[in-house]
Amino acid sequence: MRTPNQAATTLDDRYSGLQDLLMSQAPKFQRWVDLIAALLAHRAPITFDEIERDVPGYAGKSRATRKRMFERDKRELKALGIPIESIGEEGSEESAYRLSSKDFYLPYLAVSTPRGLSKPRKVDRYGYHALTTLAFEPDELEVVAEAAQRARALGDPMLVADVDSAIRKLAFDLPIGAVSSPGATRLVPPRDRPNAAVLQRLGEALIARKGVEFTYRSMSSDTNARRHVEPYGLFFLDAHWYLAARDRDKDGVRNFRVSRISDLDVATAHPDTSDYDIPKSFRLREHAHSRHPWELGEGDALEAVVEFRGDSGATKAASALGQAVAENSRHRRFHVRRIDAFARWLMSFAGDVVPLTPTALVDEYHRHVAATLALYESSGSGTESERR
Repeated sequence: MRTPNQAATTLDDRYSGLQDLLMSQAPKFQRWVDLIAALLAHRAPITFDEIERDVPGYAGKSRATRKRMFERDKRELKALGIPIESIGEEGSEESAYRLSSKDFYLPYLAVSTPRGLSKPRKVDRYGYHALTTLAFEPDELEVVAEAAQRARALGDPMLVADVDSAIRKLAFDLPIGAVSSPGATRLVPPRDRPNAAVLQRLGEALIARKGVEFTYRSMSSDTNARRHVEPYGLFFLDAHWYLAARDRDKDGVRNFRVSRISDLDVATAHPDTSDYDIPKSFRLREHAHSRHPWELGEGDALEAVVEFRGDSGATKAASALGQAVAENSRHRRFHVRRIDAFARWLMSFAGDVVPLTPTALVDEYHRHVAATLALYESSGSGTESERR
């Protein structure tokens, strides 16, 4: 057990070490602060020539060195979440840069009292000072803890890190154990979770527009292959992260589940310039909107024709997902990249929706039907006591 003097010495050592670290990084931190201040001081985009006049840390060096320092500072600040916007060709002499205060500062916070009790507090000129105290009732604290537990169980490692950080900050002011989860609800996480380091490096490559290559385990064939892609975006769907990227070998946009990516390499040549441009016609929100599991494979899409035999509401809603077939009003056409996922989806309609083509889909569907029937038949065998 440490004495108070020993504990104080340990804290002093840690504080001294922290001071040494901050002092060693002080020039860079000062440049970052000056750069952010210079950008925030202007509403309109400003050029590098205007920026360097307000950042003393760039003085006394050659033009090329100053530009390299600025590009590195800008890249590192953007990686930390500072939304610096580039206007014009990235890295060119004509480029201009902007940091909008609306994107950088938190909005003003205020608390209004219920009508009839007293006058609501007005937001003062400091904005957030209107909120002097934030108090939690015990049941509200349970809701916070439950929400944190549910967020952790979604399978997103970046979200887990943010949740843990928020809970640690709350725990500084709240009683020990107050933000522990009550454990009343248990969520089953997805089978495959993405590697947090892979997800972060993909995000960095996407921001810098750098090409990447990785080993990918195919969903359909369960084989590994090396892929060379240009990241277009990351999206979270059905508890999984996906990378939308142009496959250079196949010259087309594909979706890759991040949990199936390994041995990731990011291009390192020319770090201050982009390797590719994302087409202006590409919209990640539209690309990811209403995607279904059978559409998220990395292979070429197959055309499948399905017959809708039932008239239930669920069947009619499912029919609307496909395209009409002129020869038969009950037939619909789908573009399928994952036959196994599509066959399982068809099974959920209990015979009201059946595949007609291609043969591979029909065979997969009947294989799943046979396996399901065998499972239920085996569970019904045995003695009466065993069935209980």
